Amino acid sequence: MTLFKEIFGKTRDGQTIEKFIIRNANGVSCTVISYGAILTSFKMPDSYGCEEEITLGFDTLEEYLTGNPYFGATIGRYSNRIAKGAFTLNGIQYTLACNENGINHLHGGNKGFDKVVWRAKSFEDAKNIGVKFTYFSPDDEEGYPGNLKVCVTYSLNYKNELKLEYWAQTDRSTPVSLTNHAFWNLSGAGSGTILDHELTLNCLQYLPVDETLIPTGKFKDVSGTPMDFTYSKTISKEFRDVPGGYDHCYVVAPSDQDLKLAAIVYDPKSGRCMEVLTTQPGIQFYTGNFLDNVKGANGKIFKKHGALCLETQSLPNSVNHPEFPSSILKPGETYQHITVHRFFIK
Repeated sequence: MTLFKEIFGKTRDGQTIEKFIIRNANGVSCTVISYGAILTSFKMPDSYGCEEEITLGFDTLEEYLTGNPYFGATIGRYSNRIAKGAFTLNGIQYTLACNENGINHLHGGNKGFDKVVWRAKSFEDAKNIGVKFTYFSPDDEEGYPGNLKVCVTYSLNYKNELKLEYWAQTDRSTPVSLTNHAFWNLSGAGSGTILDHELTLNCLQYLPVDETLIPTGKFKDVSGTPMDFTYSKTISKEFRDVPGGYDHCYVVAPSDQDLKLAAIVYDPKSGRCMEVLTTQPGIQFYTGNFLDNVKGANGKIFKKHGALCLETQSLPNSVNHPEFPSSILKPGETYQHITVHRFFIK
C-alpha cells in the first residue's frame, strides 16, 4: 500500500489544492483532491490484467473549477433535490437557491461542498491507507441554518475496498445528507454506454417522482415494473420503458446488519464487479442521462449514458416529507454513515 501527495494546482483566489494517489498491491488505485473532496480517479485491472480508469473525471483543476456534472464530488449539505428550494424547520421557513433550472435546489446549491476547499490529512494503519478531509460550513451558507463541522474520509485496503466515512456536527438543527457522486463505467471511462452492465439492487421499493424529479411522497413496490433490479439484469433490458432514463431513489431493504449490501454492478466485457454497501436508507440510481459529450481525462469523450451513479443518501426532499426518515441533524447529535465500494473480478 502506498500514498503519494502532489500539488494539483491553485484556485482562482490562490488556494493550493492537494492531490493524493493511493495504490494497493493488486493494481487498484484511487486519487482524491482537496477541492470538493473529489474522487478524480479509480483504476483497476480487468480479467486479463489490463488496468483502466473506471470513473469519470478531469486532468486539470481548471476543468473542475469551470463546472462539471459533479464528477466524483462530495455532495452537501444536502444531496439530491429539495422541492422549490424551500423547507420549514422549527417554525422557520428557509429559502435555498433553486439551482436546477430555477425550479429546485440541487446538491447543496450554487456553492455546495463540491466547490469548496477542504483541509486534508493522510493516514495509514495496518489495513487501510487514506485521506481525511474536514470542512467548516458557517451558519447561513447557501441558506442552511447552523455552523456545521464536516469530515469525509476515503480509504483503500488490500481487499480492493474503497471506504467512505461521513461525520458531521452542528450547533443548530439543520438538514444534512452527504454522499459521493462518482460516475462509474466498469468497461472503462469513455468506452461507451453502461447499458450492457448488469445491475442488482437490494431494494424492494423506490420513490416515484414528478416531472421535476421530486419524489411524490409515495413508496412503490418495484415488483412487476421496469424499476425491478432485485435480480441481476442488464440496464438496457427495460430501459426504453423508463422515460429519460433512470434517476430514482431506491429504498434499501432492511437488514440486521448495519452495513447493508445495496447494489451489485457487473460488466461482462471486463469481468469487473462492484458491490456497494451502506448504512444509508436510500441509493440514487442514475444512468448519466444529462451527460452530453463531455471531454474528460485523457481526452476521452463522455457521452449520454456513458456512466452510472449509485449515490447512497437520505431520501431526497425528506425535509418536506415527514413520512420519510428524518434527515435533520440536531445539536448534541452526530451524523455518521459509511459506504463501501468493493471491487473484484467475476
